[in-house]
Amino acid sequence: MSEAPEKSEEPGALGRLMIDLGPLVVFFAANALKGIFIATAAFMVAIVIAMVVSLVRYRRVSPILWFSAFMVLVLGGLTLWFHKEWFIKIKPTIYYAMVAAILAFGLATGRNLLKAVLGTAYPGLSERGWQVLTRNWAIFFAVMAVVNEIVWRNSTTSFWVGFKLWGFLPATFLFALANVPMLMRHGMELDKKAEPPVPPSQ
Repeated sequence: MSEAPEKSEEPGALGRLMIDLGPLVVFFAANALKGIFIATAAFMVAIVIAMVVSLVRYRRVSPILWFSAFMVLVLGGLTLWFHKEWFIKIKPTIYYAMVAAILAFGLATGRNLLKAVLGTAYPGLSERGWQVLTRNWAIFFAVMAVVNEIVWRNSTTSFWVGFKLWGFLPATFLFALANVPMLMRHGMELDKKAEPPVPPSQ
């Protein structure tokens, strides 16, 4: 008798954080020690490791991680090949803009793409709640794309890296927390082994 294929395990909140933010931590640390080009190379290696860990541990790689890894490898490779910092600096702009566009397209066509990616993180959330959350994240990411363009074009590399660490990351988590009251009004259950909401990150 053939065995049913094993179902992939969904990563918990801590697992998602380590996989999504681990490569960024490596990037920030390497930049502080060795500069932007070594940091870019380290970022590329770290995101490949994150994908392997996700595949081995959870038997899947999220679409967001695939997308982010593709951009890191392509733009990071261009950064190192041409020795031009701006390639890696525009990565957040492209990432944020494309995620905002994808979420907006999903809303416009009646497909809740955010739910497909983060469904297990918001147990009990109603369809209306998912729509509002998707709209909010689409707006947030569009704003982040504009902010990244303004910052990297008008500041030093050190300031831009610092702003990613002390500006973008805190803003993302604060925005996720600001959505919690709305999520609870739309049925999200926090008492049934629910995990803390983890925002999509790059």
